[in-house]
Amino acid sequence: MENHFSHIISGAVGIGERQVAATLTLLDEGATIPFIARYRKEKTGSLDEVQIADIQAYYSKLQELSKRKETIYARLDELGNEDKELRARIAGCWDATELEDIYLPYKPHRKTRADVAIEKGLLPLAEEILKQRPMRLPGNEEDLQGARDIIAQRIAEDERSRNAIRREFNYSAVLTTKKKNAPQPSSQGKDEADQAENYRNYFDFKCPLKYVKSHQLLAIRRAEAEGFLRVDISPDTEKALDKLARIWLKANNDVAYQVELAMEDSYKRLLKPSIETEFAAMSKEKADQEAIRVFAENLRQLLLGAPLGQKRVLALDPGFRTGCKTVVLNEQGDLIMHDVVYLHNLQSTKRLKELINKYNIEAIAIGNGTASRECEQMVRMTISSPQPTPQGKEKIPQIYVVSEAGASVYSASKIAREEFPNEDVTVRGAVSIGRRLIDPLAELVKIEPKSIGVGQYQHDVDQTELRQSLQQTVESVVNYVGVDVNTASKHLLTYISGLGPTLAQSIVDYRSQNGAFKSRKELLKVPKLGNKTYEQAAGFLRLKGDNPLDNSAVHPESYAIVEKMAKDQGCSVAELIANEEKRKQIDLQKYVTAEVGMPTLTDIVKELAQPGRDPRGETEEFHFEESVHTIDDLQTGMVLPGIVTNISAFGAFVDMGIHKDGLIHVSRLRGRTLKLHQHIRVQVEEIDLTRQRISLALHD
Repeated sequence: MENHFSHIISGAVGIGERQVAATLTLLDEGATIPFIARYRKEKTGSLDEVQIADIQAYYSKLQELSKRKETIYARLDELGNEDKELRARIAGCWDATELEDIYLPYKPHRKTRADVAIEKGLLPLAEEILKQRPMRLPGNEEDLQGARDIIAQRIAEDERSRNAIRREFNYSAVLTTKKKNAPQPSSQGKDEADQAENYRNYFDFKCPLKYVKSHQLLAIRRAEAEGFLRVDISPDTEKALDKLARIWLKANNDVAYQVELAMEDSYKRLLKPSIETEFAAMSKEKADQEAIRVFAENLRQLLLGAPLGQKRVLALDPGFRTGCKTVVLNEQGDLIMHDVVYLHNLQSTKRLKELINKYNIEAIAIGNGTASRECEQMVRMTISSPQPTPQGKEKIPQIYVVSEAGASVYSASKIAREEFPNEDVTVRGAVSIGRRLIDPLAELVKIEPKSIGVGQYQHDVDQTELRQSLQQTVESVVNYVGVDVNTASKHLLTYISGLGPTLAQSIVDYRSQNGAFKSRKELLKVPKLGNKTYEQAAGFLRLKGDNPLDNSAVHPESYAIVEKMAKDQGCSVAELIANEEKRKQIDLQKYVTAEVGMPTLTDIVKELAQPGRDPRGETEEFHFEESVHTIDDLQTGMVLPGIVTNISAFGAFVDMGIHKDGLIHVSRLRGRTLKLHQHIRVQVEEIDLTRQRISLALHD
C-alpha cells in the first residue's frame, strides 16, 4: 500500500516517487518535518519543509480515503451487493469526488419522490420510457410523474451526468450575490445597517467563480452566514441542459419528451443544487487554503522578528485614566518590579527617570494600543537629556513601540497565571510587551496564533486546517532558530522537534534539580527522553559547554565527521571553527559515505563558519511622524513613516501611529513585496472619515 501511495502522491505533488517513498518511511518512523528537512537530505533528495508538508498532507488524505472505502464496503455488505466489478472500481479509486459518485446510488438517504414511485410499482414504466422507443404512454399523469421522478433521480445519480455538469460549472459558473432586505440580527451586537455596510461591495456582485479572489469569497460567505447576502453559483443553464441531452436523449418522439421533462427537472431540482454545493465547498476550500497560507506566512515573519537580546528593559502598557502599567525586566526577562505612571503628571515623570536611572535601563518598550503615542511622547520628553547611570556614564535608552496583539489573551491565560500567580492581568500584559522586545519568539509561542492578529478571516476558514498550519509554522520557526536548552521555557521547548509538553516539562524539571546541562548528551538522562527523541531534538537544542558543536546546528550524529575534519587539518574542533583558512582547505568529497552526502557536509561547513548564529537579524528603532496623532491630522498627499502590521492577498495594512491602520492596496505596492513589521514610507491617497478607512500608496 505504501508503494501505491508513493506513486499517487508523486503524481499529485510533482515530486519523485523515490523521494516520496523515503519521506513516507521517515514520517511513519516518527520523524518530524523539521528533522527530515534539516538532517535527512540524502534520503529525501533535499526536500524542503513545504514539500515534506505537502507529502504528509496528501498522505493523510489518502489514509482518510482508505477509511471511507471501508465504510462503503460495509454498506455494500449490508445491501448484499457482491458486484466484483463495482468493488474493483472502488479499490482502484483514489479521487474523493469520483469515489462518492460511485457510491451515490448505494448511499443511505431519506425517502425521495423516486423511492415513493418505485414503491408504487412504477420502475418498469420508467425503464421503458428511458428506452425512448415508440409506445403507448399511460393516460394517468400521476403515473407519468412518478416515472419521471425515477428517471430524474437516475440521471442525477449517473456519473456521466454529474461529470458533464461539473465540467460546465468549471467552465462557466458565475457567482452572484444580492443584498437581503431583512438581514438577521448580528451576533456581534452591532447595528444592522452599520454591519451590512461592511459588505456593500457585494450588494450586487457578479463574477465568474474561477476569478473570485480568496478574500472576496470569504467576505461573501461571512455576509451570507450573517444574513446580509443571498448567494448563487450557476453555470449557463442552456449549455448545461445541452450537455445532459447529449447523454440521455436518443429520439424525437413523445416518449423522449418525457425523458426531456425528467432531465430538466433532474437538473433544476437535484443535479444543479448538488453540484453547486460541491463547487461552493471547493471554492471555499481554495479560499481557505489561500487565507491560511497568507496567515501562516505572516505568522512566520512575526515569529522571526528580530530580538533585542539580553537587555534591561522598562516596559509600559499605555493608558489614560488608569495610567501606564510599568514594569522593569532584567536581561533574562524576569520581573524586577512594577508601578503605575500617569501621562502628563510631573510626579510620574520623575518616577520614570528614577526607574531608568536606578535599574540602568537600556531599552524602553511601549505597547502600541490606546494612548501609545501620548505615552511615547512623555517618555521621549523624560529622556530628552542624557541620564546618568550608577556607573556615572551618560546613556539614553532606546525606545521601541511593540505590538500588543494577543497580550491581553496571554495575561488572562493559564500560562500567565502559572508564571505570575501573584500579579494581576495588567502587570502580566506589560511583562509580555517587554519580553516581546527582548525575544519575540520566546514570548509569542505562549499565545494562541489566532490571537496574534496577523490573519484575515481567521474565524471563517476551516479551523482544523488553520490550527494544523499555524502549529506547523510555529514548530518550523522554533526549530529553524534553535533554542538554548538551559534558558528556554517549557512553552518554547514544547515546539522542539520530537519533544512536546510532557518532555519539555521533564527537561525544565531536570534542569531545576541538576543545574544547567553541560552537554547535549546529558539530555539522555532526562526521564522518558530516549534515543529516538534525542535523535529528533538534539540538533535544535543549543548549549554552551565544553564541546563547541553543542552550541551549533551540527547534529551529534555528525560530530565524528567534524572531528575527522579537524584532525585532518591538524587542529582541534574549536580551532577549525575559529580558522576560516583551515575550513576553506577541507575537501568535502573525502568525507562522503553511503549515509552522508554533499548536502549534509555542505550544511556542516556552513554552520562551522557561524555556529549558533541567530538568523533573525537586529532590532531597529522607529519614529512616527510627530505632528500626526489621529485620522483627523491626515491630509491627502502626506508622506509618512509606517510599520507593516498585516499582509493579505489584497494588500498590506500599515500603522502610522494614529490607532487606525491604513491599507496599501496590492495595486499600489509598486510591484514590491513587503514583510511584516517592515519600516516603510507611505503616501496618503484617500481618507474616508465616515467608514474610518485610509487608502495609501507605497512611497519610494
